[in-house]
Amino acid sequence: MREFSGFTGVLYSTTEWIMRFSVVNILWFTINLPIVIILLSLYVNNFSMEFVIYFVPLLLLIPLLFVPSTMGLFAMARDWVMKLDHPSLTRAYFSHMKSNYKKSVLAGIILTFIWLIWIIDFYFFRNQSDLLLIVFSIVGLVLFVCTINFFSLHVHFHMNIREMLKNTFFITFGSPLLFLGILLSNGILFYLSATKLIFLLPLFTGSLSAYVAFALFYSFSLKIQEKALTNKST
Repeated sequence: MREFSGFTGVLYSTTEWIMRFSVVNILWFTINLPIVIILLSLYVNNFSMEFVIYFVPLLLLIPLLFVPSTMGLFAMARDWVMKLDHPSLTRAYFSHMKSNYKKSVLAGIILTFIWLIWIIDFYFFRNQSDLLLIVFSIVGLVLFVCTINFFSLHVHFHMNIREMLKNTFFITFGSPLLFLGILLSNGILFYLSATKLIFLLPLFTGSLSAYVAFALFYSFSLKIQEKALTNKST
């Protein structure tokens, strides 16, 4: 990034970040357009029994498109947090997406299976009692934070899937501040994107969510590393 001073520097920096977030988010959104179309079709039809028609395509597209493209999104967010610049945002994004595609697909299959179990349980038990509705809603929020932390772990550390799942569990439940930070920041962002500022969805929502989530995760991981070094020295 070029260096400017004063108002010019602030303006240049602002436009640079707007371009970064928008370009990468548009790439991510475009790749996932088939999933968006399916979800919009379900919404228009009030999630009726036609869901069965879209069930198989969704199960295929989520691990094949959504998860690898989101991994690429988080990898770009990691580069920005760690102040790594790229001559071409498009080339860097697709490079990240392709670099661990098979591993991302495997992770996507596992995540899709876990979320599928939750969706089925939530659908069948939500009308049984208010208590079950609250319980499954809380489980869904925990799963969401786990998924976000899993993406951050995937792009920052070299681990196998089993190690990532285990560490995701410990990170999610081991830091209440990280949990609340991810939940609140994403909750506010998604609420604004879905109700007030819909233009954010194709332009900024995904990349902003990934950046904030990884920044929080990276800060947490640095504290853990510093604590480990302190314990070693003593």
